[in-house]
Amino acid sequence: MAPPILKLDDIFLSFGGAPLLAGAGLQVEPGDKICLVGRNGSGKSTLLKIAAGLVEAQSGEVFRHPSSTVRYLEQAPDFADYKTVAAYAEAGLGPGDDPYRVTYLLSHLGLTGEEDPKNLSGGEARRAALARVLAPEPDILLLDEPTNHLDLPTIEWLEGELQKTRSALVLISHDRRFLEKVSTATVWLDRGTSRRLDRGFAFFEAWRDQVLEAEELEQHKLGKAIEREEHWLRYGVTARRKRNMRRLGELQDMRSRHRGHRGPQGSVQAAAADAQESGKLVIEADKITKAYDERLIVAPFSIRVHRGDCIGLVGPNGAGKTTLLKMLTGQLAPDSGTVKLGTNLEIATLDQKREDLNLEDTLANYLTDGRGENLLVNGEQRHVTGYMKEFLFQPEQARTPIKNLSGGERARLMLARILSRPTNLLILDEPTNDLDIETLDLLQEIVAGFNGTVILVSHDRDFLDRTVTSTIAPANPEEPDGRWIEYAGGYSDMLAQRKGAIEERKRAEKTAEKPRTAETSAAAAEPSKGKGKLSYKQKFALENLPKEMAKAEADIVAREKKMADPTLFTKDPASFNRLAAEMEKLRDSLTKMEEEWLELEMLREELEG
Repeated sequence: MAPPILKLDDIFLSFGGAPLLAGAGLQVEPGDKICLVGRNGSGKSTLLKIAAGLVEAQSGEVFRHPSSTVRYLEQAPDFADYKTVAAYAEAGLGPGDDPYRVTYLLSHLGLTGEEDPKNLSGGEARRAALARVLAPEPDILLLDEPTNHLDLPTIEWLEGELQKTRSALVLISHDRRFLEKVSTATVWLDRGTSRRLDRGFAFFEAWRDQVLEAEELEQHKLGKAIEREEHWLRYGVTARRKRNMRRLGELQDMRSRHRGHRGPQGSVQAAAADAQESGKLVIEADKITKAYDERLIVAPFSIRVHRGDCIGLVGPNGAGKTTLLKMLTGQLAPDSGTVKLGTNLEIATLDQKREDLNLEDTLANYLTDGRGENLLVNGEQRHVTGYMKEFLFQPEQARTPIKNLSGGERARLMLARILSRPTNLLILDEPTNDLDIETLDLLQEIVAGFNGTVILVSHDRDFLDRTVTSTIAPANPEEPDGRWIEYAGGYSDMLAQRKGAIEERKRAEKTAEKPRTAETSAAAAEPSKGKGKLSYKQKFALENLPKEMAKAEADIVAREKKMADPTLFTKDPASFNRLAAEMEKLRDSLTKMEEEWLELEMLREELEG
């Protein structure tokens, strides 16, 4: 085993009240890829800052190998002394580091390097900070939420970069799929202490549950032991006679341990408030389009959203996801086409920019809309502090200004407010931002068990796979051209269908290539021979292709009708997926037939003069 290049041992830190860190530790060896996990507020970011030397622990030992280089991903980068993003990123390089790495990283992160740091958005600032810490390829990389504000293609690219890097990694993230792909070891920070599992995040949750079950069993045994000792103290004749002080001391110690035990933080307990049932057809969009400055954002797109559907919207940043979402929900008028909203809709929206939050407002005032101490949830009057507890807020936080909350706590607060309102159409724009894994589990259960309809935009692949019934994605994700396609199932299903469609198209093109070449050759040869007419095969194809095209169109319509049943995916997902794949093949076949018929018709007109 190689000696550690970074070691934190018995770290203690308190800001008053219960200590944030009480005996926490972290050991990093060359090549380690460690994910640091724990609930929001458990001290993960603080421990990472102690490792980076930005925060000093009140007690404990911190060792960094003298020759090791360390880079820490800043949450709020300081651009004060830099005129361009490239200058900021290059400042992270050490002697002998390759400057080309900065150019390479910025281009993959969607930046040119010429941007003025004063004009960067939060997402662009995060990308610039990523380029700065990755460029020097340090011995130790400390990354706090590196995927925040990144789109899916960039997240997948970053996964590849981190998998092949020689740097040792310690990273914090709430993106399950990202952690599973990158990590090879897991450190769990819980109630001030840390535990290590020498396996990646994919094995963490099962291990965590075993640890908590064993702990619960141990506390149960301790409680029973205290009962036995108390019985001895009251009724043991020998005890009364001899006053066995050792045994009394042990009892006091057991009582102290039992009282002082800090159980795991509770789970959020909530469900969406029920509203009147909406109509069966929730949204019908017919050939809607949108363009900005001659750039097509949405090409003609049609969709029917039925009650009970859960639809995911994915794609690169700037592809037009939010624009399409706003058109579907009636917030933005399309340039052409129509959008019809169903009846009895009660819409609740979670905005990724958290624009609904007044940072000077208090938690209680925000949840009750300033209407006193109570709020109405599912027709029942609830006191605001009791409702707050369900979302892991303490009663004393009721008068706390929202500006004092962390990003995860703000996300939880907005979730609490939305779920208290009657709704039958949930619009969730990046709902997983800043949520810890346990709260993500709750949100997943809420979405999966919601009686109404859900439309969500997310870059969290695992969340999409666990919740949505269909996924809308750009037809060309690498260079979005405004065309959007709806796929059955979640993100992984979408990738599989897209890959299958590409492979099928390639096979069809290879199959059609040889006959077409022969026909083209014959057509080219005929004028030279003075025939001036189509071959028998060409005539046959020209006459029969319209019939075949009409049959393909009818087959597509028949499958669309079957897939319009909102219960089909739930009752028989295999049939739904089969129908979707068949429709994709039929559409490809129809396109090829239309192209072939058009070529033959043009050839006929040319030959006939």
